[in-house]
Amino acid sequence: MMSTGSQSYPVERWQRGEAARVQDLLAEEVAVALVYNGISHAVMMSSPLDLADFALGFSLTEGIIARPDQCYGIEVVEQCNGIEVQIEIASECFAGLKQRRRNLTGRTGCGLCGAESLQQAVAAPVLVSSADLPSDAAVERALQQLTDNQPLQSVTGAVHGAGWCSSAGDILLLREDVGRHNALDKLIGALQGSGLQQQPGFVLVSSRASYEIVNKCAAAGIANLVAVSAPTSLALEHAKAAGINLIGFARPGRHVVYHRAGGHDQTSELARLTHVSE
Repeated sequence: MMSTGSQSYPVERWQRGEAARVQDLLAEEVAVALVYNGISHAVMMSSPLDLADFALGFSLTEGIIARPDQCYGIEVVEQCNGIEVQIEIASECFAGLKQRRRNLTGRTGCGLCGAESLQQAVAAPVLVSSADLPSDAAVERALQQLTDNQPLQSVTGAVHGAGWCSSAGDILLLREDVGRHNALDKLIGALQGSGLQQQPGFVLVSSRASYEIVNKCAAAGIANLVAVSAPTSLALEHAKAAGINLIGFARPGRHVVYHRAGGHDQTSELARLTHVSE
């Protein structure tokens, strides 16, 4: 049976001095094992939706594959205690993954739990092609559309969204997940082959902008990131190094431009971060 991403549970709701027994929808959170060519690489806690998109996006942003055509097939298999996503990748990619598995046990939704060294934890980002900063009006338009494009969030209040927005601010594609990194990976996977990235646009995330959100955008060649909450200091450093336009605290009627690419020497910043991570 296909999941809707939520389950109904009986709860006791207290409101205005009165208690009532009602049904409430809670966001599903399941263990998802990512299995490459028969070998389990990582187990993530995720929403059980759009898992093929998740697998492709994760494979790209984690550097397991360099191109979508190096992924030959994805099969989602339900197990009694979770979901297994079986991913077939090119032999050269799998050889590289096996080499990495000695030192990398796989990341979870928090981003660093599987990292065993500082080099793994804070890898320097990829440099992206420059793009114009989204207009104020486009950011406002995207924010106005966010709620209507998050159906799972509207009924559970417990998931994040990551959307691809046109240069005018229209949300053209959005994915949801209990984890903000997972939502972005799902979006990046869904963007592959859609042609949407061929046109100017930006990513809108319903979360803070962590350094890993920035790095995943950089890995996917995304030059514009707008976050509903603030970035961290490391996220800002990585945005500067990658040449990503970074907007945070994006709320109706206000937002903050933390970095406008082009006014900073990305090459020197990237070199500095690379040196720090080595």
